[in-house]
Amino acid sequence: MSPFLVKICGLSTSESLEWALSAGADLVGFVYFQKSPRHLSAEAAALLARQVKGRAKTVVLTVDATDDLLDHLMATIAPDFVQLHGRESPDRVAEVRRRVGRPVIKALGIGTAEDVATARSYSGVADLLLFDAKPPKDSSRPGGLGVTFDWSLLEGASSPFLLSGGLDPTNVYDAVRQVRPSGVDVSSGVESAPGQKDEARIRAFVAAARAASEEGQR
Repeated sequence: MSPFLVKICGLSTSESLEWALSAGADLVGFVYFQKSPRHLSAEAAALLARQVKGRAKTVVLTVDATDDLLDHLMATIAPDFVQLHGRESPDRVAEVRRRVGRPVIKALGIGTAEDVATARSYSGVADLLLFDAKPPKDSSRPGGLGVTFDWSLLEGASSPFLLSGGLDPTNVYDAVRQVRPSGVDVSSGVESAPGQKDEARIRAFVAAARAASEEGQR
C-alpha cells in the first residue's frame, strides 16, 4: 500500500471491483449491513475478495456486529481489515480487534468540535480512524449518505485517519490539500445511482486524490 491511502467502499460487482483495482485503490470495501443499498452477503463478498489477489487490501464494513457475525465474516471473507461503522465504544473496538486478529478501522461521525474530542478516546485503540459526516438523528444508515462536514473541525487531529463523507471527484483534491489526512474513503461519491459504481468517477477520484497527496509532499 502507498503511504497515502485511497479506499473505494461499497463495491458489489466484479466489474466495479476491477475498476477500483485498475485505478489504483489501496483498500476496497465490502458492506455487510442490510439497510445499505451496497449490502453484500458474506458469500458474495468472499467471491469478490478472491478477485483482489494481492492487488489491494480488503475491508469488510460492519455496524454493531455481534461476535457470532464477526466470526462468520472472518471465516467466510477473511478480510485484511474490519471497519466498525456503528456505535462501538473504545472497549468494544479493542474487543473486536483482539477477536478478529486483524487491523480495525473505526468510523466516527463528525458534526461538532465535541465529536472530534470524543474521537480522541479511540486513538491507540483502533488501528485507523475514519471521519465521516455525522448522519441525521432519524437516519437508518450511519454512512454512505454523500454529505460533507466542516473539515476545519479536524485541524490539529494527530492520529492516522481517513477522511470520508461527501467526497467526490470534484472536491477530493481540495479536501486532501486542506485536511492532510492519511487517506480518503469514498462510496456514494463515485456512483451514478445508490449502489451503482461509475468507472469514470472512480478513476477521476483516485487521480485527483493522488495528485493532491503528491503535491502536498513537494
